[in-house]
Amino acid sequence: MAVPLTLGAAGDAGAAVDHSIVFARYTAAAPVEDLYTISPGGGTPVALTHTSTVSDVMPTWSPDGKRVAFVRYGSGGAIDGIWTMKTTGGDLKAVPGTKGASDPAWSPDGKRIAYAKPVGTQREIYVADIDGTPATRLTHTTADDLHPTWSPDGKYLAFNRADAGGHSRVMRIRLSTLAQTAVTGSGSHDWTPDWSHGGRIAFSRVDSSGFAHLYLVRPDGTGLHRITAARLNDKNPSWSPDGNRLVFTRGGADDGDPEHLYLVRADGTGLTQLTKTDSHDLEADWRP
Repeated sequence: MAVPLTLGAAGDAGAAVDHSIVFARYTAAAPVEDLYTISPGGGTPVALTHTSTVSDVMPTWSPDGKRVAFVRYGSGGAIDGIWTMKTTGGDLKAVPGTKGASDPAWSPDGKRIAYAKPVGTQREIYVADIDGTPATRLTHTTADDLHPTWSPDGKYLAFNRADAGGHSRVMRIRLSTLAQTAVTGSGSHDWTPDWSHGGRIAFSRVDSSGFAHLYLVRPDGTGLHRITAARLNDKNPSWSPDGNRLVFTRGGADDGDPEHLYLVRADGTGLTQLTKTDSHDLEADWRP
C-alpha cells in the first residue's frame, strides 16, 4: 500500500556561484555516454565522468549545487541504478534500492530523491531519502509513470504518464494525500516536464506538426502555450534558476542527426545554440 508523505517546504537552494549546465553526451565514435558541464555563456564543455564500459545519463543537480545525481547503465545495458557524486566527479555514491530506476529528481530541501522504477512491465514513481530509505511508491497504474519533477515548495510532483496507446500526459500528485490531477489532456504526446521556481511547468509535446516542441502550462492546467515551433525536435527542457530561460535539446527528424543544447527565453525569444560539436547532447539540467 502507498503511504501518503508530508514533505517540508523547500530549503535554501544555496548560493552557487556557477550556474553551469550539466548534460549527457555521446558521439558516433564514442557511443558510451558521459556527463559534462558547460557555462550558459558557452565555451568548451568539461567532462565530469570518463567511463569506457558504462553510460552515465539523466543528471540532476542537488539544490545546493554541490552534487549531481545520475543514472548509470552497466556494460550489458542494464540500469545499474542511481548514483550521486561531487561536482568535480569524485566521491561516487550509489543510492541503495534504485537498481533499474531512472529519471532522478532531487527534492527542493535536498533530503529526498524522486525517481521512476519498474514494477512488473511498467514504471511507477517513488520517493526516498537520499540514502535510499525508506522508498515509498507513489503511483499504482497500468501505465508508465516517468520523469518526476518537484514543485518549488516540495508539496507536489509533476510527471508524465504514458499509456499503452502511445499517448502521454503531464500529471500532478500531492505528496501528503497522493491525490492525482491531470495537467494536460488525454490523447496528448507530452514528455519530460520541468517545474520552475516561478510556478510554471515546461514540457515537450509532439503536436500536430509531427515534431516535438516546447510548451508551458500552469500546474492547474491553464495558460497552455507553445514557445518553440521549428521543424525540429525539442525535448528535455530545464529551467534556469531565475525562471526566465530554458535549456533544451534540439535534434533533427532523423535519429542519426546531431542533437545540440539550445537556450531560449520563456517567452520564446532569444534562441541561442549552446553546443555545436558533432555529438548528441541530452538531458541537460541547469545548476541552481
